[in-house]
Amino acid sequence: MILRQEEIQLAPHPRGCHLVTRDILQRLEWMSEFSQGLLHLHIAHTSASLVINENADPEVRVDLESILNHLVPGDLPFLTHTYEGADDMPAHAKAALLGSSVEIPLNGGRPLLGTWQGIYLCEHRNRGGRRKIIATAWGEPRVR
Repeated sequence: MILRQEEIQLAPHPRGCHLVTRDILQRLEWMSEFSQGLLHLHIAHTSASLVINENADPEVRVDLESILNHLVPGDLPFLTHTYEGADDMPAHAKAALLGSSVEIPLNGGRPLLGTWQGIYLCEHRNRGGRRKIIATAWGEPRVR
């Protein structure tokens, strides 16, 4: 059994859902060490999310952001956590709905994402800044 862990810094993104599969996986060259295993990605923030969804049509990301804004509008008059800005508490609520982690099976040194699957950074703040992703993988070593 082998275990690897790495911290990845993602560049700032504006509010919305962004396909970051390549940004993350290109920094994890060590995945080739695994014959089989599991890759766990965790975003170390409370106002952004990681999800796996459609990677081909960018309209899916636009629609997902629209759905989230419909479910959690930014102008809820009863919010009390507002000292970090009007977008902060709605961002926390969206992050709670979507979650902070995804897991992807590994096989033959590669992530087993479906044909139409990609990793999204869902940035829920208007200006969230750099985001830290903790990548942890464990599994069986690849025999070469």
